[in-house]
Amino acid sequence: MVEVVIRSFANLLRILVGLGRLEEVSPQARDYLVQLLRAFAEYPTAVELRHRSWSDSIGDTVSLLNAFGAAWVHIDEPKFRFSIRQNYLPNVTSFYYMRLHGRNAAQWWKHDKSEDRYNYLYTAGELQEFSETAKAARELVKKSYLYTNNHFSSKSVVNAVMLKAQLGQPIEGEYPEALVETYPEFQALVSASRKVPVSKLL
Repeated sequence: MVEVVIRSFANLLRILVGLGRLEEVSPQARDYLVQLLRAFAEYPTAVELRHRSWSDSIGDTVSLLNAFGAAWVHIDEPKFRFSIRQNYLPNVTSFYYMRLHGRNAAQWWKHDKSEDRYNYLYTAGELQEFSETAKAARELVKKSYLYTNNHFSSKSVVNAVMLKAQLGQPIEGEYPEALVETYPEFQALVSASRKVPVSKLL
């Protein structure tokens, strides 16, 4: 069973890569997605789609995901002509899932290392949109997941703490002194936490 799922997933990836040259969701891509949703039907499932063809057919996409109780992953990323468009509204009531990849358009496709594309630090103002969305989603769903994927130089950690502050959630844990000193946005938010020198964490 696992091998079948893996092969199906690999085939789906090949189809989705090909979608970069298409203007609509191909029947093959849709069929493979259905196969995966069926294979994981007994688990909570979230689906991240990247190509604009899925949002151009938003009615069909939402109907397909809803039929399996799958959450549509909402993403923030640099927007290009073929990038997916979303309104950030939850499509199911079981859970909400959002991922922030950063907005480093200059290095998204052209970079020395793949992690360079995530070299982006959201400002407090930019994060406000997502914290407000998360607050609204909490009223509609049972559970919410908000992930920062701009992990270059620990920027995801900084933005995660900033989001927690905007959401009024407690900021716990200990943070390396070097990290706190590197990001001014971080300093006031973790001032109540004990700043631990990097040497003591090694």
